[in-house]
Amino acid sequence: MPSPAKPRAVAIELNAVLVALIDEEPQVLTLEDGALLPSGPFEGDHPTLQTGLRAWVERQTHHPLGYVEQLYTFADRSRAAATSGRRIVSISYLGLTRERVTAAGHEPGWQNWYRYFPWEDWRGGTPAVLARQVMPRLRRWIDAASDPAVRRGRRQRMDINFAEASWNEDLVLQRYELLYEAGLVPEAGGRRPTTDPLPGAPMHYDHRRILATGIARLRAKIKYRPVVFELMPPDFTLGQLQLAVEALAGRPLHKQNFRRLIDQQGLVEETGGVSAETGGRPAKLYRFRREILLERAVAGSKLPLSRSS
Repeated sequence: MPSPAKPRAVAIELNAVLVALIDEEPQVLTLEDGALLPSGPFEGDHPTLQTGLRAWVERQTHHPLGYVEQLYTFADRSRAAATSGRRIVSISYLGLTRERVTAAGHEPGWQNWYRYFPWEDWRGGTPAVLARQVMPRLRRWIDAASDPAVRRGRRQRMDINFAEASWNEDLVLQRYELLYEAGLVPEAGGRRPTTDPLPGAPMHYDHRRILATGIARLRAKIKYRPVVFELMPPDFTLGQLQLAVEALAGRPLHKQNFRRLIDQQGLVEETGGVSAETGGRPAKLYRFRREILLERAVAGSKLPLSRSS
């Protein structure tokens, strides 16, 4: 009888989607001029994966981590090391921080996450890349299917993920994966390569997919947990807070409705100070009421998006 096949060796890799708000824009910490997320092997001497993540991120990037949560585990068979052939299991994390590293030499750098997903930024209205490039190419991909059932399925997925009238900002990953399947992003590689990919910076391996997962998680989370304050300075104006939420969600908010929501939920309190940096009348400064997390441990907190008309 043939001897049983030896189990394939598995390597555990950690990836970090580390987000900060810099100059009122959502930035992600990257390596190799924006081509990679911080990543590295899990070291077995750490008691937990999260402590291991903190250790190598701080060592690799000289950047302390604040809020951290696990995102997803990627274990596709295609994730194998080229040299050893070992299957790679990648455990990704989302981290939020208020601090910024000054990039120098080969140190990591911050990149605006809309550099990778330009169709996700609706703050100024419908992104031009969506109407001019994304939608026409998706329609050609739909029409290229010879099977009517396949065409219907493709059209339905396009309508769910990309319809302007019902745009859902949380579907970042689903949109990227549809573009990947259509061969419209460079990462599709040999599956369905394109010589004319859509705008949007590519990343090595599946790091843009991991980034899309992190953006989607954060966009969903700001609607039911006040994590946006993990990215804010200790004192801020309500205008700065609104710009922060808009930057993360990629959507404009109605000013009066937004402020009404903040007031109703009791998330902030006045500091007694004012800011003269707004360019007009001095604006009141506020701080996050951190005790609200204890007060609402059962009921939960909510920061729903209030779209402008």
